[in-house]
Amino acid sequence: MPRIDLSRQAAGFLESLPGKQARRIAEKLQALANDPQALPSELPRGYAPMRRLKSGEFRIIFAIEGDLVQVRLIGKRNDDEIYKALERGWRK
Repeated sequence: MPRIDLSRQAAGFLESLPGKQARRIAEKLQALANDPQALPSELPRGYAPMRRLKSGEFRIIFAIEGDLVQVRLIGKRNDDEIYKALERGWRK
């Protein structure tokens, strides 16, 4: 079973959320850990091998590397900050 590795940004964002929203994202992360291919995710243009997963009003940006699911960013979907952060630090 794949492992989940949260970046510092992702862990901090998750901790800052109210309980209900944090639980919803945690459930998505658990589903990713069970089977990374089971959830519908998309490739953000220009950021392969990153994937983008929707969770309500939030986006989860992650990459699958072998048996490791690296969660790089979590942020609001209607806020361009997550994409600006992706642009600043994660382009490959």
